[in-house]
Amino acid sequence: MQFPSVASFAVPSVFVLISFLAYSSQWLFLYLEPHPLGQRQSAIFNVLVVCLIICYVRAVRTDPGRIPKVALDLRDEVSDPEKLGKVSIGASRGRQRWCRKCEAVKPPRAHHCKVCKRCIPKMDHHCPWTANCVSHTTFPHFIRFLFYAVAAMSYLAYFIFIRCSILYENRNLPSYLGPSLPQFVLLFLLIFGNSITLFALSILLIRNIWCLGANTTTIEGWEIERHKALVRRARYFGGFLNGPDGVRVRIERQEFPYDIGIWQNFKQGMGTGNIFAWFWPFSASPRMDTGLEFEVNGFEDTSVSWPPPDPDRMHRKVPHGFDREEAFTQPGPDLTAEQNIAAFKQRQQVDIQRWKTSASSIKRRKPFVKRMEDTDGSLEYGSDGSEVEDAEDSGEEGWKNSEGERLRDFGVDEEVEFYDDEDDDIPLSELMRKRKAGRGAQSR
Repeated sequence: MQFPSVASFAVPSVFVLISFLAYSSQWLFLYLEPHPLGQRQSAIFNVLVVCLIICYVRAVRTDPGRIPKVALDLRDEVSDPEKLGKVSIGASRGRQRWCRKCEAVKPPRAHHCKVCKRCIPKMDHHCPWTANCVSHTTFPHFIRFLFYAVAAMSYLAYFIFIRCSILYENRNLPSYLGPSLPQFVLLFLLIFGNSITLFALSILLIRNIWCLGANTTTIEGWEIERHKALVRRARYFGGFLNGPDGVRVRIERQEFPYDIGIWQNFKQGMGTGNIFAWFWPFSASPRMDTGLEFEVNGFEDTSVSWPPPDPDRMHRKVPHGFDREEAFTQPGPDLTAEQNIAAFKQRQQVDIQRWKTSASSIKRRKPFVKRMEDTDGSLEYGSDGSEVEDAEDSGEEGWKNSEGERLRDFGVDEEVEFYDDEDDDIPLSELMRKRKAGRGAQSR
């Protein structure tokens, strides 16, 4: 018997919470002084609740988008120098990103969601409470949902405060003149539920408005903090950090490329420059084709890309324990044809097993602290130097930001995000096609 997942209860739970706060409170106010809400108060409050429900439904039901393979070819047609300067870093001259699971080019700001099982354009995070990705197409609905939720609960908190203050003033009156025990319990639940939810959503709304003004997503905020950590490390090693197989990677400070000014950032994030449409619950979702390439501020050369180079996102070309010289040699005396075949099959099985056991070493490296201290590998270290025992935290993909968050906490498929972003992963046929397209654009 397969039980439903916790995520399947998230959306119904949110509807139950909205209904409880919005409608049980209005019933309770019938019995608490100063009695029912006024006609104007009731109208405003219920309009806010309706707008909240509409925006929440749209945040849940709107498709977060997918990367159309046909639309990806648009970036090969960018030959106009003026337009080239407005195309995002990485979309034209920078590092090409390829998703091995989707078998498609990954546009700038796109990430592979481990829940949706596909690359999401301008993915912010996968929200468990909407059971959907907050992305280029769903972000306006999500932030409108937060706005109306905070507005409605703030208004409800005002109503509750008035009635609680009256109860406190009348605390010396006989108990039969006040509310009954069930009404007191309901009032307590309303105060507790509304206060906790209002506090959490207010912080989330402020954070999202800040990200909207800076044109950053939650994932990009993690990437910015990660880049700053790498820059600090590189200062102690002459501007370089060690990558796999002895590769030295130069780490230079890069500016975030997508911050193009507060007004333009708001227009891009909300999908329109019409301020009234920002608050209208039925506003159209941003078009999918506007989420494949993004204007940049031009602070960095178009030859660099975002996210910046990360030594721990590089593949290890040769696994530990693999000897190049002995890989295809056969030591020992001359053998018969049957013996050669048997020996070959035996070596093949040994090689297969060796590759399987070394898979973790191909994709996982020791944390920076451990590599610098050259420990015996018996302990793992977090970003703050603390010991962790979880083997899944080994390697820099286990790096956490100042809030203790990893990429997987935002719904990102870490294996794809860390190891499918390099040019070496792109199929040869795809590289040849893009090279021909580039030559054709230059000839024109």
